[in-house]
Amino acid sequence: MRAFATGLLSAFGHNPTIAIPDLEGEVVFNSEPVEQSSLRLVIHAASLTVTDDIREKDRMDINRAMHEEVLESDSYADIIYECSRMTASKIGEGQYWGTLNGELILHGVKRNQPVPVRMSVNGDVLHATGEFSVRQSDYDIRPVSAAAGTVKLKDELKLSFDIFARKQG
Repeated sequence: MRAFATGLLSAFGHNPTIAIPDLEGEVVFNSEPVEQSSLRLVIHAASLTVTDDIREKDRMDINRAMHEEVLESDSYADIIYECSRMTASKIGEGQYWGTLNGELILHGVKRNQPVPVRMSVNGDVLHATGEFSVRQSDYDIRPVSAAAGTVKLKDELKLSFDIFARKQG
């Protein structure tokens, strides 16, 4: 996930990259028809962490603000994406391009969130990649600011994913 600084002094700000190390989910993939596939993904909000090469104090300050002021991880422990509707086109053997038409639950707010996805299936392994944007204000989140408001994060977050799923025996 990527957030971007804005404001009068944004050139001196930081555009943090945030990793999601603790997630779980289930994919039901149906190759014929692909539209009958589904996905449920649960991200444990407290696990989100800044991964950039910055001073440790800055990393701790950003992580604290993200969890206490933005995500309120103690009150909203999970970020959930559920998709039971999908559109897809086969672009090659085991290769698909499509859109997940699901709902994202973030900060206690549930909204429709389409997610473009490229998938490949090789034996028992499904590989999915994509990128999409989320506006914090759509989920009742006020972007965090610093230096008396002269540096703040933009409302829009860019999220990218590269996920592998293996068929369970």
